[in-house]
Amino acid sequence: MTYRIALLPGDGIGVEVVGHARRVLEAVAGSRLEFDEIPGGAQYFLEHGRDWPAGSEERCAAADAILLGAIGWPTETGGTALRPDGRMAGWSAIVGNRRALDLYANVRPVKLLPGVRHLISGRHRQVWEPEDVDMVFFRENTEDLYSGVGGTMATAGVAIDTRVITRTASERIVRRAFEAAVERARPGRTSRVTCVVKDNILQGCRLFATVFHEVGAEFPQVEREVQLVDAFTQWLVRGPEHYDVVVAPNMFGDIVTELAAALQGGLGMAVGCNIGDGHGMFEPIHGSAPKHVGRDRVNPLAAILAGAEMLKWLGSRHGDEALTAAGERVHEAVRVVVAKGETLTYDLVGASAAASSSAVTAAVVGEL
Repeated sequence: MTYRIALLPGDGIGVEVVGHARRVLEAVAGSRLEFDEIPGGAQYFLEHGRDWPAGSEERCAAADAILLGAIGWPTETGGTALRPDGRMAGWSAIVGNRRALDLYANVRPVKLLPGVRHLISGRHRQVWEPEDVDMVFFRENTEDLYSGVGGTMATAGVAIDTRVITRTASERIVRRAFEAAVERARPGRTSRVTCVVKDNILQGCRLFATVFHEVGAEFPQVEREVQLVDAFTQWLVRGPEHYDVVVAPNMFGDIVTELAAALQGGLGMAVGCNIGDGHGMFEPIHGSAPKHVGRDRVNPLAAILAGAEMLKWLGSRHGDEALTAAGERVHEAVRVVVAKGETLTYDLVGASAAASSSAVTAAVVGEL
């Protein structure tokens, strides 16, 4: 079977890292994948007055999976480029796809690979150990403060963003989290789902936590706990080995997963999987990084790993063991390259020892 992949390079370094990911995908899956590259993003909007070409939404819906680069571009006066409706330029490719394709689960694996050191206070050092960082986050992806409900009263100097939390959306993301905990169960390891909310203050979080306990009661083999988001942030850093599966509403999930990325070596190693019941969109979670464009220096591994997650998702969805194995091969190739430590970008080893993005990609392909 051949799978159609919609490629959305987007803005800035998104174009570059998607190119590197495509090279690896072609090396590992060959003719199994057919790519449909769709231009779009903030830069496209600034040039054409729209996020992407007509028919792009339909092309994404028709694809078997989507691989996204990065969306967003700064303005000359500072801040992010916006559309006249107040949404970020390029909105359609990322938030629009999440809504149109009902990609309600933002799944972010956080695993520290042997060989990765942490850039803290300008120095690379081993802050956390690989055996202590192995968890997966489930972030609700369709509502909360990102629902788009609200507005401004310019004359009064007031801006309002309404937080929307529903039982339906909460239940399906929580259920996904508990199902993942069951799948991740290993001898000698506690299966646990941690719910991250602010239910001592916020009504929406109280609903989310209530649903969490209701669904969790169906999984007696999985421990469950609720933690306040502010306390969770310091516990995550001080004791990451405690966490197995974490579930959170959209905004809190967005924030804490950025923090969690530091545990695995930074945004250059972090993957986001936007998954629904019928579609999937995969991306590195970093931004467009305009200052690094065209310098062949950014870490391509997050995009490459996003491609690996895409292959495994497609393989699982279609019962295609060969494609699942191809995804695992990419993961293993990345593990080998990182463990060797010979060909890594500046964010992992510093500028003086850094390899180019192209060299890192070539090293991964060489290990397939």
